[in-house]
Amino acid sequence: MKFGGSSVADAQRIRHVASIITSFSNKKPIVVLSAMGDTTDDLLAASEEALNGNVNIDAVEKLHRETAETLGVSFSVIEPLLSELRTLLTGVSMLRELSPRSRDYLVSFGERLSVRLMAEYLSSINHPAVYYDAWDIGMRSDSNFMSADLLPETWDNIKNFFSDYGKKDDDPIPVVTGFIAKDEKGEITTLGRGGSDLSATIIGAALNVEEVQTWKDVDGIMSADPRIVKNAHTVPVITYDEAAELAYFGAQVLHPRSMQPCLKTGTPVRVKNSYNIDSPGTRIIPWYTERPAHDVRAITAKKNVTLIDIVSTRMVGQSGFLSRVFDVFEECKISVDVVATSEVSISLTVDGDAKLDKLKELLEKVASVNIKEKKAIITVICDITKSSSILAKAFNALAEQKINIQMLSQGASKVNVSMICNENQVETVLTSLHSAFFEK
Repeated sequence: MKFGGSSVADAQRIRHVASIITSFSNKKPIVVLSAMGDTTDDLLAASEEALNGNVNIDAVEKLHRETAETLGVSFSVIEPLLSELRTLLTGVSMLRELSPRSRDYLVSFGERLSVRLMAEYLSSINHPAVYYDAWDIGMRSDSNFMSADLLPETWDNIKNFFSDYGKKDDDPIPVVTGFIAKDEKGEITTLGRGGSDLSATIIGAALNVEEVQTWKDVDGIMSADPRIVKNAHTVPVITYDEAAELAYFGAQVLHPRSMQPCLKTGTPVRVKNSYNIDSPGTRIIPWYTERPAHDVRAITAKKNVTLIDIVSTRMVGQSGFLSRVFDVFEECKISVDVVATSEVSISLTVDGDAKLDKLKELLEKVASVNIKEKKAIITVICDITKSSSILAKAFNALAEQKINIQMLSQGASKVNVSMICNENQVETVLTSLHSAFFEK
């Protein structure tokens, strides 16, 4: 059971999460926590102050001290960590330097503080619990600070550590830090984007659990962004491939990287809402055991996209042209999202923040280049074997709104079709497509 920062933002939320955890006590849960609320941001702000010569952890200390008092647990459980944090920031203020290694050490305090408070509170309400820093249970990573990858040995370490858990009725509930690990030299690392979810999924996959629950502040994976589409609904079941494509193209619920361990073992993941515990959430599974109700699962949008059209008659019958084009993208360190090709042209999209001056200069040596900014990628996650009927319905809906799609790409994953439109058309496109696929 993994809970994000907003789920454990204050004492009231910790009490609520504790009630969720204890309701599953007969299932022998393992709990993974993020830092409380804005603690990570507060720690980074404290590091900026330290770089200017000031040591100030007031925001972090105030939140955790008040939370401990409200929960009725001893402040002594976190006092040593706050003392350690002051020492670290004193060193930063003296050196006026914060390396990636020191930054990871600094950021780790958020998760380490939250698990101690949660374990103490659970124990105080007669549900014995014990906290663990991630390295205690065997989370080992490489030394790529700020975006580390877990090492293969982590799998066996976790299995061995929890080999006896659940065999006795009075086993305390483990509460483990998400997002952090230690490298082979014993230095603290952070796991980068989706890191806390990754901590939970690798524990779940290594132990072959019934399911991994990631508790968020949304009801699960939605059929569209509910801030734009009023009638968006929770998608009850989705496959790993479909969830990964949704994440790549704008949905913020789960990072694709975090799903890899469970994809490897087939362990189900359920996304649930800690603010609405009665919602069944979304279950992410390896493959469908029965046909879903709709051929389309969800629609998502990614704004701030730039469309690049590359046209050259030299492409006709020429081998290696695509290779030369993509070598330029590699040289400029620019990642491509969506691609469509014809005999004489390539259309593709890149992040709208990418610097394109050098790219354009190099490409124009072999082709004409047209760059169009302020575009958006609309991705329909669907059953591609029904692509003709799905596209017919999509284009009919868009034709009614007099919207012309500027590029179309069917993903090699066989679960998505992506379309490019103007950024200012996103709301109309999403609502029109959602109505066509789910409401009519």
